[in-house]
Amino acid sequence: MPANAPDFELRLAETRADLTAAQRLRYEVFVEELGGNGELVDHQARLERDEYDPYYDHLILVDRARSGQPVVGVYRVLRDDQATAFGRFYSEGEYDLSRLKHSGKRLLELGRSCVHPDYRGGTGMRRLWSGLADYVSDHNIDILFGVASFHGTDINALKMPLSYLHHNHLAPEELRTRVVPEHFQSMNLLAPGQIDKKAAMKAIPPLIKAYLRVGGFVGEGAFIDHAFNTTDVCLIMDTSSMSNRHRAAYTRGQGT
Repeated sequence: MPANAPDFELRLAETRADLTAAQRLRYEVFVEELGGNGELVDHQARLERDEYDPYYDHLILVDRARSGQPVVGVYRVLRDDQATAFGRFYSEGEYDLSRLKHSGKRLLELGRSCVHPDYRGGTGMRRLWSGLADYVSDHNIDILFGVASFHGTDINALKMPLSYLHHNHLAPEELRTRVVPEHFQSMNLLAPGQIDKKAAMKAIPPLIKAYLRVGGFVGEGAFIDHAFNTTDVCLIMDTSSMSNRHRAAYTRGQGT
């Protein structure tokens, strides 16, 4: 945690400097910490970036008490009307989104979510979720979805948590995404009786568990992303079907 009490500001990136700061934090997390890469990653300037960035809104968490690099949290979001202008969602490179796109519901794709290590386990992620809840409300969003990742590409090492997700949190058929055929990796790797729930939950990354706690589901199949050194699942959350308990958890911290 930072030495001094944080002085948080949560807002959308407004300038080129804001976007650059977000991309630098993403580089620290996704490239330096997790070993990812990409065609447009700028290693000299230490920026994790891609062709989608100009079309997305970037929710940034700023610690005004922090010198040097004040952006300590990032969420990249794309509404369906923005995706129409660009031509596609990022997730469409990995998943067939036909059922979501034909659902008649307002969609919001989430991605590139990360928090500086000094701010994990505290209020940082809750502040980002609060801002996301406001954004969802402001734009009347019905469905949240996006790719979330397990570190590493060894499917055998991930068979327990992936199988647990498949058997317990698969999205309803009418909203179920599916990995594109040429990259389909089944998550049905163990029978239900072979799964140790405690071990499976321990192996699931915190962000994925957070979505499950608020009523989220996963699409069918995993996508192995060798460039980013991750194994991806597609998270889906229908805000209209969230229970009051789930809704309270999702919006906790709002206005703080």
